Amino acid sequence: MTLPHHARYDGPVLTREVADAMRAAFAAGHAAWSGSLDLGRSIGEATLADVGWRWRDRDYPWPGMLKERTIYVWDDAAFVAAQRYDRALIKLVPTEWGAPTFEIDGIKMLPTSQVSPYADAQRKVALIAPRGKHVLDTCGGLGYFARACLEDGADRVHSYEKNADVLWLRSINPWSPDPASGEACGRLQLEHADVHERIGGLPDAQYDAILHDPPRFGIAGELYSQAFYDQLARVLRPHGRLFHYTGTPNRRTSGRDVPLEVSRRLAKAGFATELALDGVLAAKGRPTPTRAR
Repeated sequence: MTLPHHARYDGPVLTREVADAMRAAFAAGHAAWSGSLDLGRSIGEATLADVGWRWRDRDYPWPGMLKERTIYVWDDAAFVAAQRYDRALIKLVPTEWGAPTFEIDGIKMLPTSQVSPYADAQRKVALIAPRGKHVLDTCGGLGYFARACLEDGADRVHSYEKNADVLWLRSINPWSPDPASGEACGRLQLEHADVHERIGGLPDAQYDAILHDPPRFGIAGELYSQAFYDQLARVLRPHGRLFHYTGTPNRRTSGRDVPLEVSRRLAKAGFATELALDGVLAAKGRPTPTRAR
């Protein structure tokens, strides 16, 4: 597909399970199928025929053979997989929860085994209590942190994402927030940029809260550095909260305790820290981080 990252896709989103359900309904003699064509965000109806089906006043042909663990979108000629390959294969992947995850070279970027990746984002966002706040979202990904902040009443969310292919996935993912939508109401600013390069130019004490969800240490070590944490402290207002996702790497196999290393560096930057969920919760200049209630 040639969609630029800022063009919002509004066509059907297919998985093999959805296509099979539509075909089964037609084979059973039904003239219509009711279900979701946007990964569970809404329920609608498609009318069925020999040559294809109609949804939201547009006609589509029956797709060919679809693969498991793959999401398909319409590119005005055919249904194509929501994936790209440049230096790495990046792919939007369905989950049993509706909200998709994504993979880079087969490595899953969001948790899905026990909870929806969006529900997981909601739990983490709740730790910084975003209502009424100006939030920095350092590594936007699919935008689940940003969407949870908006739904919880954040005043403004400033998101950075440096990967153009991730921004493209956001444009076709119904669960990703649209900065131009009425839901966002101008509260979401999404920048195609590397926060590591931009943070030095941000004003002091600009944000009330920060969400930091970097790639793993081996890929983006600069986002775990003391210099970067000093910058996070600088742009955060006194007593502001920070949640830093670290994951739970196995110390026996990785040879390092990443959450402990993160906590120590954040402490040097002026934060009080505690382990929370699969990361570190920190508060600037407080004896202990006070969690949202």
